[in-house]
Order: sequence, then structure tokens, then C-alpha cells
Amino acid sequence: MPAKLIVSAYSGRWLARERLPEVRAALDAAGVEYDPVVSERSRHCETLAAEAARAGFSPIIVAGGDGAMNEVINGLAQVQSGTVGPVGVFPLGTANDFADMIGLPRDFGEAARAIKAGKTKTVDVGRVNGRYFDNNSAIGLEPTVTLQSNRLTWLRGTIRYLVSAVMVVMRAPKWDAKLEWDDGRYEGSIALVTVGNTRRTGGFFMTPEAIPDDGFLDFVYASGMGKRRLFQLLPMALKGTHVNEPEVKMIRCRRLSIRTAQPTPLHTDGEILSETVTEAQYEIMPGKLQVLAP
Repeated sequence: MPAKLIVSAYSGRWLARERLPEVRAALDAAGVEYDPVVSERSRHCETLAAEAARAGFSPIIVAGGDGAMNEVINGLAQVQSGTVGPVGVFPLGTANDFADMIGLPRDFGEAARAIKAGKTKTVDVGRVNGRYFDNNSAIGLEPTVTLQSNRLTWLRGTIRYLVSAVMVVMRAPKWDAKLEWDDGRYEGSIALVTVGNTRRTGGFFMTPEAIPDDGFLDFVYASGMGKRRLFQLLPMALKGTHVNEPEVKMIRCRRLSIRTAQPTPLHTDGEILSETVTEAQYEIMPGKLQVLAP
């Protein structure tokens, strides 16, 4: 049975569709037998991945970004019990955080050769309210920035997230929240809670010590604060040094429960799961995903 190549048409502001001939040329040169399909709508990659798994295609190859990878993992989990995959990746998204953080090549030739070699890397996956994520999830400020960035269609890459962050920080949103994790709790005003399986999201090192195969989630929360202080912390988050500031706490855990008095958006791997949640239940799924890696 050949591999199934799932191309996310929207990834990278339609870049993935434009670069499909390059992806196919790299796979052909590496001697990978594959059957291609292009997504047509939101969450279509999830449906395509589930269909491919049921039909016996292996591996599943994703040509897209973090959102497409998220959809494929959730699609495979509908069919495969235990560990899902193996999954090959051509990073064609806006930020490609997950691929970068686990060391997957951006070069198409290298990516195709890694898929052909068949060597796998096993990593953890997080789950929130029943939805899997491989890289990052958050409530509060971060998904509010994601909503804003979705409107800035004329910008690409990290600059889009940075401009969006500035626009949101100007409003200095806050939420009253109760957080409970393995052996701790916090109750009070928050600006954000970000949960990482890897170190980077949207170009920001929000959870700078997260390790994708250690059996834990890292989460960072910041108490509610004014826009002046948020602006001071914003450039620190680009390097991950914000976690050294007194308003910011970094915790490693296996489970995290969040309840908020006011509705907040929630995202998984940069895709908005809901714009109005008041509860988020997180857990780590150790060794859930196999990725084809050099």
C-alpha cells in the first residue's frame, strides 16, 4: 500500500497548494510511492487522514503547517488506537513550530529521504476537552492573538503574530480563573495560560523548557496586568525569558484543569477550538505519535 500525501490547501496562506509540484518532485526523487489528495475546507485534512487510515495507507504524509498536522493527528486517532502514525511532514505552514521543535527538515529533499528511510521518532501528544494537540494549546491572551492574526491576511510568518500580539495587548484583557494541576493550584486574575508540548508557538518561546517526549506538559500562566507591563513582557516571550519575571509562573504537570468566570477563546496548535469556553481539561498522552524523522 502506498503512502497517502495530504496537502493542506490553506497552509501558509495557500503556499502549500502552490508548492505541491515541488513536494511531488522530492517524493519521486526519493522513490516514495504515494497517492496525493488536496484538502478543500476547514478540518478536511482530519477527514482525509481518517479515511486514509481506514483504507490502509501508510505512512500518512502531511504537506502543511501546524494546523494541518493537528487535523491529521485527530483524524488518525479516530481509527488507530494507542500510538498513531507514522506521519511524514513537509513543513509548509506559517510558523512550522512543531516541525522545527522536533528537528524535522524544511528542505524538501531531506524530508522526502527521511520519509523513505522510515525511521520514526516517538513523541507525546496533549489533549484538551477531547481534542489532541502535538505542539501547543492556550486560553486567554494567546488565542485572542490567534483570532486577531486570522484577520491580518496581508501578513505572513512571525511578523503576523507579533503585530497581532501588539494589537491585543493594547486591550490588556484579563480573566478570573481557577487552575488546578497535579500537586498545586492557583486562583485569581490571569492574562494567559499557555500549555506546551514543545517550546515554541507562533514564533514565541512561550514554554521554553518543554520537551516533547518526557511524558509531561509544561504550562505557563501570567497574572492579570496592565498593558504597559504586558508590552514589557512581549519581547521577552520571543526568547523565552518572560518566565523569569515575577508575574509569570512555569509548571510541569500531567494534568491541568482550568475554569474561568468569563468566557475565553481556546486554541489547539494555532487553530481556534472555541471562542467561548469556561472550562478546559488538559492531559498528556505519552508516546502517542510516531513521526518520520532523520
